[in-house]
Amino acid sequence: MNLRKKYIRFILPSIASMWAFSLYTMVDGIFVARGVGETALAAVNLSMPFTSFVFMLGVLLATGTSTLISIALGRGDLEHARDLFNQNLAVTGIVSLVISVLVLLFKRQVALFLGATPDTLSYVEEYVGTIALFALFFTISYNLEVQVKANGAPQVSTLGVLSCGLMNVALDALFVLVFHWGVWGAALATGLAQVTSTLVFLVYFLTHRDRLRFDRFHPRLNLYRRIVPLGLSEGLGEMSNGLVVFFFNRTILQVIGEQALPTYTVISYVNTLVLMTMTGTAQGMQPLISFSLGANKRYECHKLLKYGLVSVALFGAVSFSLAQAGAPLLVSAFLEADSAIFPYTVKALRMYACSFLVMGFNVVFAGFLTAMNRPAPAFAISFGRSLVLLVSSLAVMSYFFGDQGLWYATLVSECVCLVLASGCGIHYFRSLPTRDNGQ
Repeated sequence: MNLRKKYIRFILPSIASMWAFSLYTMVDGIFVARGVGETALAAVNLSMPFTSFVFMLGVLLATGTSTLISIALGRGDLEHARDLFNQNLAVTGIVSLVISVLVLLFKRQVALFLGATPDTLSYVEEYVGTIALFALFFTISYNLEVQVKANGAPQVSTLGVLSCGLMNVALDALFVLVFHWGVWGAALATGLAQVTSTLVFLVYFLTHRDRLRFDRFHPRLNLYRRIVPLGLSEGLGEMSNGLVVFFFNRTILQVIGEQALPTYTVISYVNTLVLMTMTGTAQGMQPLISFSLGANKRYECHKLLKYGLVSVALFGAVSFSLAQAGAPLLVSAFLEADSAIFPYTVKALRMYACSFLVMGFNVVFAGFLTAMNRPAPAFAISFGRSLVLLVSSLAVMSYFFGDQGLWYATLVSECVCLVLASGCGIHYFRSLPTRDNGQ
């Protein structure tokens, strides 16, 4: 199989997995909006950074470990790969349980920190508390999904995530629309859906034991000095959507007011779908890049980077075009056409969609550097786009241009980050031997 076909074989299931996640979170919002109301929809959006934080823990530990596993498999060191696989599941499980206990003990404080208002406080507490009960399944499911791809079976990751998405939609309809369990029901549906995907991946690893498999392991906790830096880039990439929601919510409350929270709720769902497309591309190509690096085929790594950049350029253009032409249709899925904020939400979505043209380049190049075992520049790119540059852009743009500046802030931060990523790229290629650079 040639490299282009391998690339397509790996990124398509990865993108499908990310789409399934994005779509079922969007469906979550649709059911809450239709079954409970706009206030409840705003509460779910306020809770979203916590859900992203839980996923971030899983991604941080899974991505760094997957990189080392793929390199080990490329070198033929199967025993080391298995040790990494099993150790990381144990560590992830322990960390997840600690997070669950802490959040359940300080549920109200977490809700207030997320920006809950008097109208949304009880809803946010319900949602966050329920998600915390299932934190173990969120993180373990994601770890197993990533390792399934490292094990050479990307189609199984698609099956697991699709089963999760379908279960979430079915349970949302049952719990919210039939049983009328409101926000708590929506969170319960999401948690049980993660249990479903976890079971799918468990069955795979229990029945496919030729490479990675559940077993005893020799603890090597010192490896987390490499795993954590390698996972920081992708972890922050995953967390970036939650951080965007958190800081946007704070700024909206200050600049516009609580009535605009549903507007950004709709935008955040659309943004998640686009961002997950870019993230799926980056994560799909990472095992191939790390394997090629381990096999000392650096020229293949560079070809895969080119494929990734071309892919996200196309994805970005299509996403921008669809958002411009289909904004009323997208907004109508969440808000009634006669809602007071419907026209404003359509306008805001079209402004925000300009960022779709740029963000993919930053996500893919950060993922490339992670897979090439260069965590420092990868971290700089992800940390810049997900926190430092975003917060700075939000503050400056909203101060000088009000609410319109707020919706263009992500575009500005992504453009500045692209300059940073370009600098990291120039430095990377200049540091290579002439032979590797030319291939």
